[in-house]
Amino acid sequence: MIRLTASDFYTYFRPSKCELRIYLRSVGMKEAPPGPFDEILFRLGERHEKAHLATFPEYLDLSDGTIQDRINKTKEEIQKGTSALYQAVLKSKYKLRGIDCEIVGEPDFMIWQKNDYIICDSKLSRRINEKDHPEILRQLEIYGWLYEQTFGKPPMALHVHSGTGDIVEVPYDGGVTALQYFEEIIALKISKSEPYSPVGWSKCGGCPFHGHCWPKAERNNDVAMIQGVDQSLAKELKNQGIDTIEDLLNHFDENSLADFKRPRGIRMQRVGKQAVSILRNAKSMLTNQEFIIVAPSVPDHSNYVMFDLEGLPPHLDELGKIYLWGIQVYGEEKSDFRPAVAGFGEDGDKEGWMTFISNAKTIFDRYGDIPFVHWSHYERTNINKYIEKYGDIGGIAERVSKNMLDLLPITQNSIVLPLPSYSLKVVEKYVGFKRTLREYGGDWAMAKYIEAIETEDPDERDEVMNQILDYNREDLEATWAVLKWLKSKCE
Repeated sequence: MIRLTASDFYTYFRPSKCELRIYLRSVGMKEAPPGPFDEILFRLGERHEKAHLATFPEYLDLSDGTIQDRINKTKEEIQKGTSALYQAVLKSKYKLRGIDCEIVGEPDFMIWQKNDYIICDSKLSRRINEKDHPEILRQLEIYGWLYEQTFGKPPMALHVHSGTGDIVEVPYDGGVTALQYFEEIIALKISKSEPYSPVGWSKCGGCPFHGHCWPKAERNNDVAMIQGVDQSLAKELKNQGIDTIEDLLNHFDENSLADFKRPRGIRMQRVGKQAVSILRNAKSMLTNQEFIIVAPSVPDHSNYVMFDLEGLPPHLDELGKIYLWGIQVYGEEKSDFRPAVAGFGEDGDKEGWMTFISNAKTIFDRYGDIPFVHWSHYERTNINKYIEKYGDIGGIAERVSKNMLDLLPITQNSIVLPLPSYSLKVVEKYVGFKRTLREYGGDWAMAKYIEAIETEDPDERDEVMNQILDYNREDLEATWAVLKWLKSKCE
């Protein structure tokens, strides 16, 4: 008998949907330990759950004991109509794909109301919907199905206590959708060979099996490593026997690849004009050579401001706060590093923004209209967002916006690189930039910032913030290194 649990949905969908992750976990493949950001998320999730638990005047905690003890106790307490149960356990036997299965669910809360129970889970996520978090919907659906299997009737409702503090109702479809996904999951668990799931730079970044899948894809010259080859295209190419970068180049020219169709929703869609860049990227990766398409369009200035933000995503902060606005001038007349750090009080977010405005004004007063150089759209998006939130004294932020220079599209449009991603962290290594810090990265910085928020020791807080500032300073140095490299290609 095979055990299926509600947490299998999380394995399937997070950090992104992956069939291979289910298989690897089922065969006991070694996983990377949780990183500092994962540990922070776990701790914040527990706190969120306990905060909701504290709203119940009385409840029975069923978290101790064996699974079977907790199952028995859950049945007893539900039959008695106990007002609230915490960490109950539901179980049912069911046949899927002709295989006997034991399905287990552990909802956070079961709440008695109007002669029946509401089943509720606490989640840090703020967007409880099919697009952003299908795993949450499937978990609640299977809890409802288990309740109905056990007690002969559906629960009164399925709720999620979301990261906003709101209660979101999840429709109950009798468990149909959740069981359909369980059929997929069980097929993966019993597979006799490793299923194919294309690698992807963003898809695989936070996965504990990255150390297994990514080196394997590199060894095999997997076609999915080519920039522009998305998940559906990689799978369709695989179905046609196109496994490697060499296979792609040997099998297609621009016209035939443009005509090749891959699934897009319920339709099949041609690759179209993307074929040109895909084949360029494939040739670059296979030969490990870069190709200049056109000279990079970098405006010539004697000085440039490197500009990089560090922020919290919306599900970790009510505002989706930028906690560090880092700028520094490089070129003929280099300036000091000018970080604007959000305060830790109620008005800290606004304080950080106002300090950034002041720092930017100082730069403009000294250097005039000077390019604010950044990587990707994150900085521009947040400049516009903060103008709307807190205003723009003297029009300084609008002036920053008019002078922004995004190096990512410049790089993508001018040079084909033998790389699986145009992430700054990847490109900086390619151009020879070497970091001095052992630990760095956006997730690391977020974890450290949350650590700073939570400590009451001012010396410890200063030490943590100094680590984040060092990381941001190196981000600016990396951006400058890439800018100099791009300018060398203009000559």
